[in-house]
Amino acid sequence: MPFLPRIQHHLFKNTFTARRFATRPKPEHQSKDLPDFDPAPSFRLTMPPNPKWEPCQGASHNTELDKAWAHDVRGVKTWNPVLLPSRRVYSLLTSAVVPRPIALLSTVSTKGRPNLSMSSYFSLVAHNPPLLSISFAVTSQKTEETRANIMATKEFTVSLVSEPFVEAANAISTDAPEHVDMWALSGLTMAGSSDVRPAWVKESGVGFECKLYHAFDIPEPEMGTVTQTMMLGLIRRIHVRRSVLGEDDTIDLARLRAVSRVGGSRYARIGQGFDLRRPNWSGVKEGYRRGRKGDRGRVGVADSEVE
Repeated sequence: MPFLPRIQHHLFKNTFTARRFATRPKPEHQSKDLPDFDPAPSFRLTMPPNPKWEPCQGASHNTELDKAWAHDVRGVKTWNPVLLPSRRVYSLLTSAVVPRPIALLSTVSTKGRPNLSMSSYFSLVAHNPPLLSISFAVTSQKTEETRANIMATKEFTVSLVSEPFVEAANAISTDAPEHVDMWALSGLTMAGSSDVRPAWVKESGVGFECKLYHAFDIPEPEMGTVTQTMMLGLIRRIHVRRSVLGEDDTIDLARLRAVSRVGGSRYARIGQGFDLRRPNWSGVKEGYRRGRKGDRGRVGVADSEVE
């Protein structure tokens, strides 16, 4: 067994819990220079960044961001995650893979004790069958109870987090003792479910009742020690507040006001949006051929691609 990964494993195992909260940077909202939160709806539609984009054009060169990156002489910094402390990998990935939706996970133990936890390792997987994914670090006592409850009862609910109760949701992430009732701590309200025992969050704009579809443990590649568990939930019931529905019975983002995690202690709201319809081949074929003709003779470009 390689010496370095062994040291990293023991260092991680012995110090992760103790340093988890001590190493977090102080929230910037403590600064007196920040403006107050604007409660007005923030989502609005705009034109896309480059409405005149053509096939084979690549990135736009007329935006301030593109110009800044084009003249950035600092290059690229690269890491090998195997050589980094686990906490550093966590910081890099959670600040890079953004925005991440937030799930409030409600479970009930085999003894009937309700539990509520929060996770941003959560995503939609498929619509047929309707599946979502959640994952847990097995080193965390907080998520271990949620994980154990789901494995034992095979059911849970997911509630999305919106602006009006984001502080209540964030309170659930505290390192409270096991006996603390997270529903009571957050002040959030249980809403009765139809097909599963765990309640969903009444304050949420969208809630999903789920049955465990599949679960698998993820081992650390060098040591073989299980560090994460991923679960797929089969959505059995979807609850949506009528006040967040649009005319076509889909979710209106300006009404839902969902928030996301973007790294560290930072949350974000959805600001601007723009429509980009999936192109039909008949509409882009000519542009593709024109662009590829300019590449004729380059390695890897066959004549059949530009005819």
